[in-house]
Amino acid sequence: MLWIKALHLIFMVTWFAGLFYLPRLFVYHAQSTDKISIERFKVMERKLFYGIMTPGMIATFIFGIWMLIDYAWVLYTSAWWLVIKLTLLAIMLIYHCICGLWLQDFKNDRNAHSHVYYRWMNEVPVIFLVSIIMLAIVKPF
Repeated sequence: MLWIKALHLIFMVTWFAGLFYLPRLFVYHAQSTDKISIERFKVMERKLFYGIMTPGMIATFIFGIWMLIDYAWVLYTSAWWLVIKLTLLAIMLIYHCICGLWLQDFKNDRNAHSHVYYRWMNEVPVIFLVSIIMLAIVKPF
């Protein structure tokens, strides 16, 4: 079971690294004006989203579900920390999908947001990461 937990954490780190970096790329992309930079950011964003973030997210969920099954989900239904953690993960999944929508907007040259907007959006994963880690380690509820 420790191997599964280790893989879950490795892929979670991979996923969150992408969640931290992609909005930062959007900041720089939104500030770019020359065609070469714009095209370069499109390639970087696509590779990050489809090559690192999405596989990391999928593997995180696969190993997380595996742990839930092995630890007998029924025993955890009264563990509020886990319910809250899973809710936060569902919101992170939505955020991941929103990043995918922003990616498509940049790909099609129809970004509607400023670099300041993406700077703020870059902070969202930090709040969730801290909350999720605290819940998983401390188990306050």
